[in-house]
Amino acid sequence: MVIYGVSLLAFCLLAGTLAGDLIGRLLGIEANVGGVGIAMLLLLYFTSHANQRWQLNAASQSGIQFWSAMYIPIVVAMAAKQNVLGAIESGWLALVAGVLAVVVSFALIPLFSRLARRGAALEGEL
Repeated sequence: MVIYGVSLLAFCLLAGTLAGDLIGRLLGIEANVGGVGIAMLLLLYFTSHANQRWQLNAASQSGIQFWSAMYIPIVVAMAAKQNVLGAIESGWLALVAGVLAVVVSFALIPLFSRLARRGAALEGEL
């Protein structure tokens, strides 16, 4: 059912937004820092669990997969809405946070790849 995908997307987006606002306040700035990225990571995590751990019917899994795939265009639309010029003018902290987020994301790719291969190998043993 598509409603499960919508509810999962909404939960991840709200949790990511709250976490991004909290990170921004901890850094002393009035901005959401990484909320969309956190939401994307949560969505990826819960989507993988929906397929592996939860006993959902095919229609429910299809709805979750659909909204998981739709999240990327939603992220692009949200990023286009943000005021990039304002972030650049606000100082070096916004630039450092952006660069740091990209570097950490790239650094985590090999880890996620290894975890995915290990999970596939364990699935093959069952």
